[in-house]
Amino acid sequence: MNVLVVNAGSSTLKYQLMDTKTGEILAKGSCERVGFSGGTFTHTAQGSPKVTDKVEFPDHKRAIEVVLADLEEHQVAIDGIGHRIVQGGWYFGDSALVDEDILAKIREVAPLAPLHNNPEADVIEYCLSSYPDLPNVTVFDTAFHFNMPEVARTYALPREVCDRLHIRKYGAHGTSYRFISRALAEMKHGAAERVVVCHIGSGASLAAIEHGACVDTTMGLTPLDGVMMGTRCGSIDPATVIYLQREGGYTFDEIDDMMNRQSGLLAVSGTTNDVRDIEEGVAAGDPNCTLAFDMFIYKIAAKVAEMACAMGGMDTLVFTAGIGEHAPALRAGVCDRLTWAGVELDHARNALRADGAWKLSRPDSPVAVYVIPTDEERMIADDVERIVSQSV
Repeated sequence: MNVLVVNAGSSTLKYQLMDTKTGEILAKGSCERVGFSGGTFTHTAQGSPKVTDKVEFPDHKRAIEVVLADLEEHQVAIDGIGHRIVQGGWYFGDSALVDEDILAKIREVAPLAPLHNNPEADVIEYCLSSYPDLPNVTVFDTAFHFNMPEVARTYALPREVCDRLHIRKYGAHGTSYRFISRALAEMKHGAAERVVVCHIGSGASLAAIEHGACVDTTMGLTPLDGVMMGTRCGSIDPATVIYLQREGGYTFDEIDDMMNRQSGLLAVSGTTNDVRDIEEGVAAGDPNCTLAFDMFIYKIAAKVAEMACAMGGMDTLVFTAGIGEHAPALRAGVCDRLTWAGVELDHARNALRADGAWKLSRPDSPVAVYVIPTDEERMIADDVERIVSQSV
């Protein structure tokens, strides 16, 4: 089945067309600066050279229109479309075949992720109207966490308030966690029972996965919670918001922008949110970069311990996503802080830059440590095939 996987961000639209039988990528590309001037369309299909064109994208509907027109021009067949949805809210514990009701619910829960849900809903509307015979399937990042234990997902706020406003821990990166959980089960033949996965990219979270099911995760009502990230502050005293408003005179919108776009590694280093640049700063003796890097490691290691607590321990630790897969110094720092928990890193193996998954721990380590590259697009494509086959 040829599945077009679409990921619409706040100002981007990325896509990949995959043959689910062979895993071959038939086409891929991205639309950048959607909603801003100076847009670019980078694309390749059917083995053609990658091309970058200047294209203005006033909105996401225009972006998907350009993508579909390019695929038609290259005569690439599409059997179904899978849409990554950041927030499924209080409705979705699994992927779903799109109809008007599903689309309405995606918009209803959009206040929990307004920069992502609404653009994707716009893309879905365009796909449904332009290709009414193609099945569209929504794959929710929150679905993997939907049924986590009540003790983990509940906030200690008045029950009436939580019920009325649907306040709970929703988590994120669930599609990545599902892929990692599946890949690890295949690698270890189901032997990994209590797993902590560190999905560390510009946005970062961890999850506790026991026998394949999520029992806790670090992101909460929104993706701002948990570890510090590239530009997000992560978990802080919630009264900080009140203090900034009352004593600093900041508006809610200014605080939201500060905590989501001006904090994290960027704020502490004072220069960058890119871990590679921060590592260069550490090597050059920059004290702010050193503090940012050390804080990042400390926060991740502390959350690993918290996730392990949710399962009464851990037998496996996995690093994934852009930073998790490509920053050996960060992995070493996290693991060295966890020797008390049975994590024994093989530093020589950790320094490797191997393709695919590889094991980083010593042979006698009580906790096995792996790098496993994530593949959310593959997970989405497989979901489309599964959901469509169930609907026939």
